[in-house]
Amino acid sequence: MRQIFKLFVVAVFFSCNDSKTIPVNEFLADGLEEPVEIVRDKWGINHIYAKNQHDLFYAQGYAAAADRLFQFEIWRRQATGTVAEILGERELNRDIGTRLFKFRGDMTTEMNHYHDDGVEIITAYTDGVNAYIDAILKTPEKLPIEFKLLDIQPQKWTPEIVISRHQGLLGNIGQELQIGRAVAKLGPETVKDLYWLHPKEPNLAIDPSINTDLLSDDILALYNAYRKPVKFKKDDIVPVYQNTKEEETMLSLYEGKNDSLAIGSNNWVVKGSRMADGNTYMANDPHRTIAIPSLRYMNHLVAPGWNVIGGGEPEIPGISIGHNEYGSWGLTVFRTDGEDLYVYELNPNNPNQYKFKGGWVDMTQVSETIKVKGQEDHTLQLSYTLHGPVTHIDTENNVAYAVRCAWLEPGGSPYLASLRMDQAKNWEEFREACNYSHIPGENMIWADKKGHIGWQAVGIAPIRRNFSGLVPVPGDGRYEWDGYLPIIEKPNDYDPAKGFIATANQNVTSEDYAHWDAVGFSWSDPYRGDRVNEVLGADKKLTMEDMKALQTDYLSIPARILVPMLEHLVFTGKAAEAKNRLTNWNHKLEASSIPAAIYVAWENQIKKMANEQFIPTNGKGIVPGIQMARIMEWLKAPDARFGENPILGRNKFLNTAFSNGVNDIEKNLGSDMSLWQYGQKKNKHTYMRHALSDVVNDTTRAKLDLGPLPRGGNAYTPGSTGGNLRQSSGASFRMIVNTGDWDAAVGSNGPGQSGNPDSPFYSNLFEPWAKDEYFPVYYSRGKIDSVAITIKKLIPLRK
Repeated sequence: MRQIFKLFVVAVFFSCNDSKTIPVNEFLADGLEEPVEIVRDKWGINHIYAKNQHDLFYAQGYAAAADRLFQFEIWRRQATGTVAEILGERELNRDIGTRLFKFRGDMTTEMNHYHDDGVEIITAYTDGVNAYIDAILKTPEKLPIEFKLLDIQPQKWTPEIVISRHQGLLGNIGQELQIGRAVAKLGPETVKDLYWLHPKEPNLAIDPSINTDLLSDDILALYNAYRKPVKFKKDDIVPVYQNTKEEETMLSLYEGKNDSLAIGSNNWVVKGSRMADGNTYMANDPHRTIAIPSLRYMNHLVAPGWNVIGGGEPEIPGISIGHNEYGSWGLTVFRTDGEDLYVYELNPNNPNQYKFKGGWVDMTQVSETIKVKGQEDHTLQLSYTLHGPVTHIDTENNVAYAVRCAWLEPGGSPYLASLRMDQAKNWEEFREACNYSHIPGENMIWADKKGHIGWQAVGIAPIRRNFSGLVPVPGDGRYEWDGYLPIIEKPNDYDPAKGFIATANQNVTSEDYAHWDAVGFSWSDPYRGDRVNEVLGADKKLTMEDMKALQTDYLSIPARILVPMLEHLVFTGKAAEAKNRLTNWNHKLEASSIPAAIYVAWENQIKKMANEQFIPTNGKGIVPGIQMARIMEWLKAPDARFGENPILGRNKFLNTAFSNGVNDIEKNLGSDMSLWQYGQKKNKHTYMRHALSDVVNDTTRAKLDLGPLPRGGNAYTPGSTGGNLRQSSGASFRMIVNTGDWDAAVGSNGPGQSGNPDSPFYSNLFEPWAKDEYFPVYYSRGKIDSVAITIKKLIPLRK
């Protein structure tokens, strides 16, 4: 359908609450059935009021595209495999990988998996996105600055873009190859010692038919290229905006590295019996990459059958974390292994055939043509086995590798099944909606106004009867999935006697669970979850302020365990002074704390030294690092790895690590210990870098980047800020909901709702977020009108 959008009239609206004037912009919209009103509050949330479902999601697409247009364009190119069209040959592998892992099933079945009206909802959403694109292209000079920097324009969306899987938390294929390589070098028992795999001991033996020497090849190059963030180079930018050589040298100051083990989330629900006001509460703070713009985008969607508010990913319709008028829900990652690497013997006389159950089977071929900037179009053949996309063919050794992906089944688009949850009226309906939530594996929690709480693990989960899924396996038919476990049979709980449910990516599955062959082995460190359970389980009535304090809690359980180990260790000089600073410390990693800076420098050295000392030489460069929980086990119960006298060896290890940590912080912050506050520009801080920051000049960068601002916490505190000093992961979005008073909900979403640097909502939430502050998330129309700052009215174009 052709979309027409144009400015119609500007008027004013008088609020019934305080008689303030609010600008009203009216637009004619081709494709709408009835007028839609979009009320924007002062924090940047759009409250969308429509008279029917179609118009609601059309308007959601329009409003989200208006706020996140550059993000939408890069998402579109990632989803369609068209990045090389603007960035050239270096992105060809990404586009090949995208085409290789493209969903190729029936689109009607796919869209209606997420909601019974999925075709209407997703199509209306993309029509709304395209309506905004049509409108802004009438005045291209008003495009966000990124389009000027790259000299490109946004292009139209289709439903296939919405259902892309490219940015999802999909599985563990990278770790699987990594573990396979480690086993090949070190053997299964050493690898099990180094990796913190539980609760049952996995079988890491590699089938003898696999030539493990070949696992060092770049087997997953196409998969990894498909999944990695887009990186820009100076030559991509219009010359007038490019940085100089001198400006380039300054960028290393803010380098940060994302630590995968630290990425996670917290959520909990608490019954009214444990709350001071008697109401049930839901709290959620998903931890992902910290970026500009924020990963999450907040909306309020109101139409017949819909009244839902909260956050989700901006490029998909609906709300994935939030509440309606009946209940509230949130999510954290439930580690689910939905990927396997299969190794095939190829026919020496026909490399397009692989051995399966004793015979030769032809690979399926799909032809694709990719446009490449500055070059001729690139045409190639993609290969597929019965298990999935082929990522690497080694004709010299007659071997091929394919990735089996549960997420390529219908319903594998991340978070989109939240559409069903958005309309749930009770636990039973919510749990039924969970049954459609294939990706990612999640701990979904529920709290409702009738006082009930519940937990349901979701995610499509292959059943592996005879292998662990942690190392590559032959694709000859001996290692097959035995279907998928029905989601409703994954771990769950409802109204437990203790009065609360909490998850933080740790293993929360009960020991008597019956379906361990559909549950993975890799989990986050337990410390965030332990601290949340400790606070929620205390003998006191809790309040909203307690919920906020727990989401931003910086108490470190590892610090509480490790610091007492210093008591009998002797130091001299600066290290002795530093040890004294830890006396009577509260173990909280607060930004203003000097002991916190000392402790974290020590903890970082403990991890560094453990990797150097305990990962064998053959495993270095393969094993990425030893998980903190495993290191803590060794330190609490030292064994022969610390030498003939394990206690003495452990103490020497801790002594050296502490002294090294003090030396590090002195080099970083100077010799005056009174200036060693944890949160500061040279230590723990946030500095949000735009994707184009590295390649533009100082003037442009100042417009794009935000910070630095001090931060507290680390990867092991409920207020998670990741394991590196420049925060690269954590909770950019938070929400706490009181089910007895929907207007009492609060949230945060740094740095802001908009991705346009010229918008007032680009950075308005950055400082409040960095200071762990919240804003009201109003639900009733009266409260919303009291904080409204603009209104957009979309008017149907009558022909």
